[in-house]
Amino acid sequence: MNLCHQQPGGERKFAPLDFKAVQTDGSFEGYASLFGQKDMGGDIVMPGAFAKSLKKRGAGGIRMLFQHDPGEPIGVWREIREDQRGLFVRGQLLPDVARAREVLSLMREGALDGLSIGFRTLKGRSDKARKVRRLHEIDLWEISIVTFPMLPNARISKVKSGSLPTIREFERWLVRDAGLTRQNARAVIRSGYQNLVVKQDAAGNETGQLVSAMRRAAQMMKSD
Repeated sequence: MNLCHQQPGGERKFAPLDFKAVQTDGSFEGYASLFGQKDMGGDIVMPGAFAKSLKKRGAGGIRMLFQHDPGEPIGVWREIREDQRGLFVRGQLLPDVARAREVLSLMREGALDGLSIGFRTLKGRSDKARKVRRLHEIDLWEISIVTFPMLPNARISKVKSGSLPTIREFERWLVRDAGLTRQNARAVIRSGYQNLVVKQDAAGNETGQLVSAMRRAAQMMKSD
């Protein structure tokens, strides 16, 4: 569901995040906004819309909040940049912050999977015939982790982990990203993955190698 909230001096737009792996140190990455896609508020963010704002503030000048609450800073953005797809972000939840630990737990279980940008529109053009507004320049000041995102296809792509994903996470990946039916996904898990999870503590470095191999396989499947 896409929502746009007018705030005094600014707006918010939400984007679902695709958590495929969350690092134990709280690191994750994904897209906070996608170019050229109409959201539920009727807005389309255009390529280059964030360029001036990012040059002015940099990643360090953009706040990471929980649910847009200025009293709930939960981490820092390590990288924010535009690419051909949209606004790519890489951040880290801070483990010393209690709320950040709660958010990390929710992210790893898929209960939180949304990003939302807090911004002010500097240049926009409305197309009344098509009922859209194209945003050409945006003053970005914060990006929040939220419950209900706005742009359906903008997701967190990685919440990295040094260990194997849980059975539930792996099943979710097989269905959502690999395209298997739930029945086939569970058959894959029964055929051997469940034993890998049980033995992962004894696997040592082999576990990390297996995780890397799974990620490479996932990329190959997507490229096909």
